[in-house]
Amino acid sequence: MKQYKKVAVGGTFDELHSGHKALLSRAFEVGEKVVIGLTSDEFVAQISKPHKTASYDERRQSLEAYLTQKGLIGCAQIVPLIDSYGLMLSNSDIVALIVSEETQKIGQIINQKRGDLGYRSIELVVVDMVPAQNHHPISTTRIRSGEIDHTGRILSGLPKRC
Repeated sequence: MKQYKKVAVGGTFDELHSGHKALLSRAFEVGEKVVIGLTSDEFVAQISKPHKTASYDERRQSLEAYLTQKGLIGCAQIVPLIDSYGLMLSNSDIVALIVSEETQKIGQIINQKRGDLGYRSIELVVVDMVPAQNHHPISTTRIRSGEIDHTGRILSGLPKRC
């Protein structure tokens, strides 16, 4: 039996890479059901990513293909994420939030806001960032710049400037 009945994880999941896969893996290790908040195109525009981002539909298709390949699609529910909080500010049956070291602060803010609303805190399950070959975290920005591939292998000495 898994540690939690229902957990959530959120992100843009653009250029689905080893870091994303580690986050998702952990979510499915600890949760029987995993709600995946996938940032909407509108929310991506608000975040001001330093690179082009694939559309919501493209990112959703990529995520669904990965989950299907891993046999996890039946335990997943993908929902649009229109802000940093998603379903976490309601009194839902989600009991844990899977976060990276980078997004742990958002989880703490969510718990503060939940307390203000009279809801109980949710557990935060923190997943270490996955390092690339040069020991810096794998990121979509680094992939899109041509510096590393999706597994963190170094492709060039200097990022491309476009």
